[in-house]
Amino acid sequence: MKALLFVFFLAVVPQCFSQFTHADSIRGGYGPSRNWWDVTHYELDVTFDEKQEMVWGSNTMSFTALPGNEKSHTMQIDLQEPLVLDSIVLLKPDGGRKFAFRTDHIRRDGNAYFVTINDSWLVDRKGKVQVFYSGKPVEAVKPPWDGGIIWSKDPNGKPWISVACQGKGASVWYPCTDSQADEPDSARMHFTCNTDLVCISNGHFEGKTERTNKLATYTWSVSNPINNYCIIPYIGDYVNLHEHYKGEKGMLELDYWVLRDNKDKAEEHFTDVPKTLEALEYWFGPYPFYEDGYKLVEAPHLGMEHQSAIAYGNGYKKGYFGSDLSGTDVGLKWDFIIVHESGHEWFGNNITSKDIADMWIHESFTDYSETLFTEYWFGKKDASAYVIGLRRNILNDIPIIGPYGVNTEGSGDMYFKGANMLHTIRQIVDNDTLFRQMLRGLNSTFYHQLVTTQDIEAYMSKALNRDLSKIFDQYLRYPDPPKLELIYKKNKMSYRWVNVIEGFDMPVRVMGYGFITPTTEWQKVSYKYLDSGGRKRLLIPTMDKNFYIVEKIKKTKLVYQ
Repeated sequence: MKALLFVFFLAVVPQCFSQFTHADSIRGGYGPSRNWWDVTHYELDVTFDEKQEMVWGSNTMSFTALPGNEKSHTMQIDLQEPLVLDSIVLLKPDGGRKFAFRTDHIRRDGNAYFVTINDSWLVDRKGKVQVFYSGKPVEAVKPPWDGGIIWSKDPNGKPWISVACQGKGASVWYPCTDSQADEPDSARMHFTCNTDLVCISNGHFEGKTERTNKLATYTWSVSNPINNYCIIPYIGDYVNLHEHYKGEKGMLELDYWVLRDNKDKAEEHFTDVPKTLEALEYWFGPYPFYEDGYKLVEAPHLGMEHQSAIAYGNGYKKGYFGSDLSGTDVGLKWDFIIVHESGHEWFGNNITSKDIADMWIHESFTDYSETLFTEYWFGKKDASAYVIGLRRNILNDIPIIGPYGVNTEGSGDMYFKGANMLHTIRQIVDNDTLFRQMLRGLNSTFYHQLVTTQDIEAYMSKALNRDLSKIFDQYLRYPDPPKLELIYKKNKMSYRWVNVIEGFDMPVRVMGYGFITPTTEWQKVSYKYLDSGGRKRLLIPTMDKNFYIVEKIKKTKLVYQ
């Protein structure tokens, strides 16, 4: 699935990102070595040798040459050291003759290889390249935060192998076009491992082939577009639990692959899965990958949103490995990894940002899915307490949107601050039905598509009937949240915005008073009096805590009558 990037970085963003290297530009850029071809299919064939901690095999990439290009093109193929690209073969898609590139025709620049493709080798502008490689891939030190392959052992001492590579990139373990801006429309994976183990991957199981030397090849296939970093092997002593979920698009296959000794534990604990799907389908629309099923696979790390094969390593505990990120205990009512990583099936896997600078599209909506799940099953009071509690984790260090074209994300605030931005927008709209329609509309309008921040901003503003541009600028492109300066006097409250971008005009709800629309100029509101048992009582204006703002109270003189 191809998308052409256009760079958009507002001047409002402070210069607070580090300098970038030539390698960053190669990895994150989308220039002439990437923008002329569209990957349509991966045929990945990889052998895993846990004794030598090596991998070898090939990736056959089918592609279409986009119209309007020259007769010959330079193709960039990414593969990270210390893996070695052994050879590249160009295949005609009609099964015709092959062309093997000589090594002196392959130019290497760090973790990228460049070859020239001539139109005479294409059929109807379609072609295939098979890239052979081998070596010891980078090993993840602290997965999933530090990317690479994981050579691990289960509690019984049996090999337990997987990969976590978001951020680090899929090219850390197989050759590909390592950019979110181009993902295959489908994929087939042939993974070979010790025959005493089981290999699980994305999509549907197509079969197991016994090899010599006690090896077996497991074949899985994905029929939907998939991010490079979501294609993942899980190799271990797995057993299967299977059930069905009757969802909005019919019957969905649910498979749980867990270590043998955890089968009973998983059967009891994974009741959160159908509950999660029910809640998220209500808010976001149908699960986006009915054709490929839904799997939860026990992994040797905390978790990751691998499409249709979610990595689970939360220890069969509620919360975030037994703790609550909100500090309210609300998050201990459900399993964080199940809810959060399932939310990514809609935001991250169904809707994917073209550049990781826009990763807030993945993380802010998915983080807010935890709040929406909570509201669906436990009510709005618990949901509000949860999302407000998450604010304690916000840093307000750098903008949420990162610099484009250099494979760099913005602030980690894309999680908690991003969720609170969406919660604030929901309060402004003050219409939960309309807000839910917007969320479902996003997933149907951008179904299986690659998007930019501007796509999401424009859609939300139109769907919610409100210009949200200044709000997005403040929360996404500026490090600080809006600050509301307040002065309480005997019978009036004065208020104004400070430390905001020019033209910021976000309304705020005052409890018992309705909405006010502060500007950077002072405004006032007179206190109300309430009749309480024949005695008048001042109703002191207080801001609705569901709005994520910073209050700066300069002076308080309260008089009660």
